Amino acid sequence: MPVNIPDNLPAIEILNNEHIFVMDDLRASTQDIRPLKIAVLNLMPLKITTETDLIRLLSNSPLQVEIDFIQIETHTPKNTPIEHLMEFYKPFSAINTHFYDGFIVTGAPVELLPFEEVNY
Repeated sequence: MPVNIPDNLPAIEILNNEHIFVMDDLRASTQDIRPLKIAVLNLMPLKITTETDLIRLLSNSPLQVEIDFIQIETHTPKNTPIEHLMEFYKPFSAINTHFYDGFIVTGAPVELLPFEEVNY
């Protein structure tokens, strides 16, 4: 089934080449179906690669899936352009009152850092 993701997300071109059906908000709004709403807190260093991998997996659902990428406002990633985050990620404070069917938290190997150095 189609995955509803933000327009211009870098993963779109890769997924289209793999024949994975993604749709934008305009097309999704014309569907007479309630999508499965998933929030993704992506803590991986290579966010764009992780986004593509997650969308690829979620596209195997028989349901229409709508994805919101979430960021923690107190953490600035080192490996992802800030412009990418500003365009495709919502701050947690903007969605904390929304209802989702699922919440995916990806991880980074924070267990290798002293507790005091983990800021999210």
